[in-house]
Amino acid sequence: MPPFLNAIIDWLRAGYPDGVPESDYIPLLALLRRRLSDDEVRQIAAELLSGGDHPVDKADIQVMITKITNEMPSEPDVARVRARLETHAWPTPE
Repeated sequence: MPPFLNAIIDWLRAGYPDGVPESDYIPLLALLRRRLSDDEVRQIAAELLSGGDHPVDKADIQVMITKITNEMPSEPDVARVRARLETHAWPTPE
C-alpha cells in the first residue's frame, strides 16, 4: 500500500481509536471519495475492515462501495464523521 494511504489509515485510526462504528462507514467512505479514487477508497476500506471482529472479503467491500454510490449519507452523518476527524490534520502526500 502506498505511504500516503497508510498515512490516511493512521489518521482514521487516530480519529477512531476503538474502530469505526458500522453507522459511520458509509459517511466516512463518502467523505474519502471526495479526495481519493475509488480504488484508494477500496484499499482503505479493506484495511479498516480487516482489523474488525467480522471477516470481510472483496465482495463485501465492493457492496459497501456500491452502497455509497447509490445511497449518499445524510448531512448529519457526514457532519458527525467530519467533526470526529477534524481534530486530526488530513495527511499530505510526501
